[in-house]
Amino acid sequence: MPSAVPRFAKIAAIVILAAASSLASFDAADARRAGSGGFGSRGMRTFDTPAITRTAPTQAAPIDRTMTPRPQQQPQIQPPLGAQPRPGMFGGFGGSMIGGLIAGGLLGMMLGHGFGGGFGFLGMLLQIGLIMLLISFALRFFANRQRTQYAGPGASYNTSATNNAAASPRPSFSIPSIGGGAAAAQKARQANDEIGLQQADLDRFERLLTEIQSAYGAEDYATLRRLTTPEAMSYLAEELSENATHGVRNSVSDVRLLQGDIAEAWREDNAEYATLAMRYSSIDAMLDRATGKLVDGDDRNPSETTELWTFVRKPGSDWILSAIQGTEAR
Repeated sequence: MPSAVPRFAKIAAIVILAAASSLASFDAADARRAGSGGFGSRGMRTFDTPAITRTAPTQAAPIDRTMTPRPQQQPQIQPPLGAQPRPGMFGGFGGSMIGGLIAGGLLGMMLGHGFGGGFGFLGMLLQIGLIMLLISFALRFFANRQRTQYAGPGASYNTSATNNAAASPRPSFSIPSIGGGAAAAQKARQANDEIGLQQADLDRFERLLTEIQSAYGAEDYATLRRLTTPEAMSYLAEELSENATHGVRNSVSDVRLLQGDIAEAWREDNAEYATLAMRYSSIDAMLDRATGKLVDGDDRNPSETTELWTFVRKPGSDWILSAIQGTEAR
């Protein structure tokens, strides 16, 4: 009987380790489809949060896989060497007054008059009562003054918070099919757009969404290399390699853009960037590479996904994918 307990413990440990290993493998294969992370580069704005839009009303996931170096944090501002510390409740006039009263009483005791002076025990009680009243008055006085001083910044903060809560999100434009002609282009120029994106740019973004997703599902490395930056391509290739290692492939088809907004577009050095929030539908499933059996997802019915895609172009070249950020909580 005693030998059965260690044997049972070993079996349980093996089962637990195997379960944990399979969960870790599935999690790695399902990382991109969960939409909870980000990769690539947004130039100097890589670690900034893109603007919230109607298409993506929640904050985008931070970019956690990037070759862009993090900016150094600003050092905390130290007070000047000659600055005097702020007096506390018992500092300044209040501390001097209370200290003077106590010192006077002690001096009277040392001279033989005690706290009561020449009035005996009754005088001593009167003086103690007077001292206590003065201390109580001083405490209330300085406490009220501190509350008054701190009330100003608090009220101002609450007012600004209320104003921020009531403020509408940054202007954006809807793209039912990332098209719509001149009206959509006019709204695009009113968004957080420093470039002045045109309808041709929006059409290009829609085509990139469809072509990149389809190439990813087909594991078409040549097309992905042509439509993405080398950095973005490296992360996509890494994900495809992980899928192959775990014996699965990510089948993506029937990609259709449902709605899109310009989050922001800007110039930086000799390049232009544009970050778009895009909600699209696709048939997205994880299949077994050998048998084609469904491992996860739905290989018949489309599902919807909302992501932020950042595109970049340099003079004389077309837009290509630079970064992807998810918006869905894992």
